[in-house]
Amino acid sequence: MNFSNYDTQGFYDELFDQDNVPRPGAKLLIEKIESLPENDLMLKQRSAETALLQLGNTFAVYGSEEGTEKILPFDMIPRIIDNRDWKKIEMGLQQRIYALNKFIHDIYHDKKIIKDKVVPEDLIMTCATYRKQCEGLVPPKSIWCHVTGTDLIRDSDGLFYVLEDNMRCPSGVSYVLENRQVLKRTFPHVFADSGVRPVDEYPNKLLATLENLAPATVSESKIGVLTPGIYNSAYFEHSFLAQQMGVELVEGQDLVVTDGFVYMRTTKGLQRIDVIYRRLDDDFMDPKAFRADSMLGVPGIMDVYRAGRVAMANAPGTGIADDKAVYAYVPEIIRYYLGEDAILPNVPTFICREDKARAHVLENLDKLVVKAANESGGYGMMIGPHASEAEREKFALLIQKNPRNYIAQPTISLSRVPTIVGDHFEGRHVDLRPYILYGEEIYVMPGGLTRVALKKGSLVVNSSQGGGTKDTWITDSGAGEDENHSQTQYHVPFSQSQSQTLTRSDDITGGNHA
Repeated sequence: MNFSNYDTQGFYDELFDQDNVPRPGAKLLIEKIESLPENDLMLKQRSAETALLQLGNTFAVYGSEEGTEKILPFDMIPRIIDNRDWKKIEMGLQQRIYALNKFIHDIYHDKKIIKDKVVPEDLIMTCATYRKQCEGLVPPKSIWCHVTGTDLIRDSDGLFYVLEDNMRCPSGVSYVLENRQVLKRTFPHVFADSGVRPVDEYPNKLLATLENLAPATVSESKIGVLTPGIYNSAYFEHSFLAQQMGVELVEGQDLVVTDGFVYMRTTKGLQRIDVIYRRLDDDFMDPKAFRADSMLGVPGIMDVYRAGRVAMANAPGTGIADDKAVYAYVPEIIRYYLGEDAILPNVPTFICREDKARAHVLENLDKLVVKAANESGGYGMMIGPHASEAEREKFALLIQKNPRNYIAQPTISLSRVPTIVGDHFEGRHVDLRPYILYGEEIYVMPGGLTRVALKKGSLVVNSSQGGGTKDTWITDSGAGEDENHSQTQYHVPFSQSQSQTLTRSDDITGGNHA
């Protein structure tokens, strides 16, 4: 197989420029692929799929008639991002996560951003993920969002935009780690020669982030990953991360609150748990504080959390920043708390609760992407240009009935990556979910999960909607270009008694391109 007939079709392609010339970071990979004997690449693809199957890296599709457990489709042609582009992404995500952390803390305390009329009060108070139970809470070191997966897209202009924030229980990092292991075995020399930045330190970074939350009085913290159980769509990831970190994997029924602490039931009796990496939504965490009918959580755990005797990542209440209507205000949120323009711009967004924006959306449903404010996984969404007249009429009624619950955005020409289709390559649209950890520092995994829309022409990359994944390579092809640029710094206080300095190159501070 070769790329002689590959056509970018006018889209921004991650491996080829507009003249179909390989981008600098992709040249070695493309040469390697084209040097392979006939059918060898397809053999490698099947071998990769077999390896992932043997690893058990599956996800569940609720309501599927073909069974619940699926192997997430994987395409072995990676997405490659130049280190120079990555520097801007990395700094933009650090800026965004820090500002959103300040926003969440403010919303549950003084609400200054509301009083200063930067964000409308009714927008926050009608948010489905606002948790009144979290008012006045002070998480360990005032960090709320310890683990974040921020979805990015690259448009036809070559710039990256933030599509949405995921601060509750972002999933998918296990696919990043497993995909990388498979690709390293497939193209070992290309990895070495291209200077691909590693991702395998993530479990240790995550462990350090969790250990950073342990109460100061604990000399050796006990950590658990709290899972809803084997029927959850991301159960493989929960068990995988627990195993990689060497910590306990627990369900709600394994934990009990007694004497003001959280304990794990073991064959040797009760053992105290100090830090919980929860993969369980707020509603199900504690039937005494949230949903009384929850059978998945731990009764009384919120009282222990408020008392500072157990830490949780992410903190309850972080979902306020996931609301897609709140997302539209993030550039203003960054400016309010940091006095800076957003390094990574949002996609332009129409908030349907606003009369003028709603009228525009209703008149242009055939051109826009409409999203429900608190849905995920590709649900509650309509892509206007690809929708039927009946679908557009349905969404018009939904918007008119509950305008607060909907936003709309222009249809973006997502960038593409060559993908194996039968015996040749075709471009398929992709997005990117980098993972960010907020502990003693704000760490951004160099790469992330590239999700690919496997259906020709589709813009929906979600695994629940038939999407697959690719490995993401951050290469050194642009390294060293910024060495002579001056540096600016800003201080990020991680607690009242600590501060951390982030360094930012002047040439990547940018502004809001939206």
